[in-house]
Amino acid sequence: MRIAKVIGTVTLNRQHPTLQGGRLKIAVPLSWGDLLGQPGQPVEEVVVYDELGAGLGSRIAISEGREAAMPFYPDGKPLDAYNAAVLDHVSVLPPEKLLPLSQETVPRVARSQTRNIS
Repeated sequence: MRIAKVIGTVTLNRQHPTLQGGRLKIAVPLSWGDLLGQPGQPVEEVVVYDELGAGLGSRIAISEGREAAMPFYPDGKPLDAYNAAVLDHVSVLPPEKLLPLSQETVPRVARSQTRNIS
């Protein structure tokens, strides 16, 4: 799953019957740099099936590939990307601000439930 920004809408004069009720949006996947406010190289846009009503400029969570059609199983939809969520707020810490994972940061309950398998 990736985070993307909606930059447009696709207009069709015909569509596959299974796509009724949704819209096709054009979205640009965002990199870590984009999320940290350090824009980098532009990436290729993705056409995303949207039933949630994402608007222009919205940040969305997209699922791609086979997983994009799974919410509609057993019905098949010819999709490459699906809008799984409209994101209200995204908070990202740069890697140097993250705490290293050590035994002291793991809750005591989690440590007591782990076991070594030899």
